[in-house]
Amino acid sequence: MDENIYEERVSISALNEAVIEIRNEMAKVIIGQEKMIDLLMIGLLCDGHILIEGVPGVAKTLTAKLLAKIIQTGFSRLQFTPDLMPSDILGTSVFHPGEARFEFKKGPIFSNIILVDEINRAPAKTQSALFEVMEERQVSLDGYTHQMQFPFMVLATQNPIEQEGTYRLPVAQLDRFLFKIIVGYPTVDEEVNILMNQQSVTPAGLLQQIKPLLTPDQLKVYRNIVNQVIIDPELVKFIATLVTATRKNNSLYLGASPRASLALLKSAKACAAIKGRDFVTPDDIIEMAPAVLRHRILLTPEKEMEGFNSDLIIDQIIKSLTVPR
Repeated sequence: MDENIYEERVSISALNEAVIEIRNEMAKVIIGQEKMIDLLMIGLLCDGHILIEGVPGVAKTLTAKLLAKIIQTGFSRLQFTPDLMPSDILGTSVFHPGEARFEFKKGPIFSNIILVDEINRAPAKTQSALFEVMEERQVSLDGYTHQMQFPFMVLATQNPIEQEGTYRLPVAQLDRFLFKIIVGYPTVDEEVNILMNQQSVTPAGLLQQIKPLLTPDQLKVYRNIVNQVIIDPELVKFIATLVTATRKNNSLYLGASPRASLALLKSAKACAAIKGRDFVTPDDIIEMAPAVLRHRILLTPEKEMEGFNSDLIIDQIIKSLTVPR
């Protein structure tokens, strides 16, 4: 596909400059993890929730705090445990005898950036409390509907190693996450930089050095710009073909839903925008595909026993398709 056939029809220079500023600001504290930071920014621009999987100590929690500070919004942390109840998340109605009335006391979910730490440590009853709020940005309790503030984003973390005392997340809940980000260990050079960076300043001190760069109103403007990014009809068909192929693949027990197609479309647009383009290329779609699809598909038991993983199957599916150029 000839990238020069489009003249810039959407002004994305301000968005692109903001992204560069945010990258530079977060790099003061987060060494490496550039891919994770880019996906977090794309998630913000797409109004999506993100599941972050990684071993302890790779800055998952710190990154969520930084994000909230940079965009000048509220931050709330929920530590999921087996005894956590839905009311501990959503809130509860408190009766005032003197006034003969109930008052709704909002839970910690009523914030902007919500960090759900170790999300897979809570049972299904507690997980179900997140279903409505993640999809519809509202909480329904006692016959009343409570709307969430803008912006609203759930950042959930889970440890892939420790399985004792954890619960498998429901497929319906996983489907509500725009991305699943896999965070690995830093390289030797990156770890040296981490040690040098923090030998004289505490993590809390580093956090104080971060300055706000974005307001919720600016985020609304940037989301509108992303929506206007151009995508060729052939690329829309490629997205649909890719997602449909996951449902017909013999290595998969469960393919991706139509929500995955929408997520891939929106994230490809945001990916193009943060790279300074007002149009989507096939590479944007291919780049976003693993993060969008890896938590939405299930391998057959045979393939799991053979050592396959979701990313490998996604790569095989992409290579089997004719990519528009």
